[in-house]
Amino acid sequence: MNTVTAATRGKSNTIGTLLVRLWKKNRIAYLFLLPWLIGLFILTIGPMINSFYYSLTKFDVISAPKYIGFENYKTMFTSDTRYFTSLKVTFTYVFTAVPLKLAFALLVAALMNRGLRGLSIYRTLYYLPTLLGGSVAIAVLWRKMFGGSGAVNQLLLKFGIQAPDWIANPKYALYSIVALSVWQFGSSMIIFLAGLKQIPQDYYEAAQVDGASKIKQFLFITIPQLTPVIFFNLVIQLIGSFQAFTQSFIISGGQGGPIDSTLFYTLYLYMKGFAFYEMGYASAMAWVLLLIIGFFTAVVFGSSKYWVHYGDGGK
Repeated sequence: MNTVTAATRGKSNTIGTLLVRLWKKNRIAYLFLLPWLIGLFILTIGPMINSFYYSLTKFDVISAPKYIGFENYKTMFTSDTRYFTSLKVTFTYVFTAVPLKLAFALLVAALMNRGLRGLSIYRTLYYLPTLLGGSVAIAVLWRKMFGGSGAVNQLLLKFGIQAPDWIANPKYALYSIVALSVWQFGSSMIIFLAGLKQIPQDYYEAAQVDGASKIKQFLFITIPQLTPVIFFNLVIQLIGSFQAFTQSFIISGGQGGPIDSTLFYTLYLYMKGFAFYEMGYASAMAWVLLLIIGFFTAVVFGSSKYWVHYGDGGK
């Protein structure tokens, strides 16, 4: 017993000595990192720990939280039908908006890579929607544009097309938000454009000599060479789309209507926490959302070894 205790103490002393040496060697770096570390623990890790605790409680913000174990999670997966509706709406949005946005961004980037004059001006103009698209003002404008008498329907009416009220119709309301997301393609486009400029022109010249068409060059040269950039954009857009909130909140009037057709997961979480004062339930929803995002991100990372190709020949 004494031998084990002595060994434990010896190990503790070794770890303590190592930490002291690391501090002495890197104390200047740690001092520069201190503001970030304080923010990390106070603004990120601390709230996450509190959130997980609240997810195990019945907490209405006003009174003290009451521990109930995993009842919030049980209710979420067994009896809350609106929760499953929010999941369905969010998955539909993510798996529709993300591919369309990336495809559109790549198309525009490919067109801009053909040596246009005033390229910097076009880059700025196309990037503006990304800067403005997440704002409340743009969401309000979008709601007006796709309303029954909005600009979109007025334009279609000139061509003799009688269009519905896109926002008020549950069949189309979600896809008007998808269109808003695709419109914010600027950041992905800029990254794609940077990736396109890194592809050696020798590849295309060799393909032209072999008689490859433009489509084949795009499919067998451009796409494989861009897979690291596609991978990066896919991860960023996937995470961001799962957290989309402002567009649904403004366009649906904060209710996820019509008939819950725009009830995003984040909007339902907000309603539970700040409208119904079920903060414990909302915290549980937040942790499930974290797991969902983590799962799909892990799937993308895990699958990358099969389709992402790097310039050195590695995967």
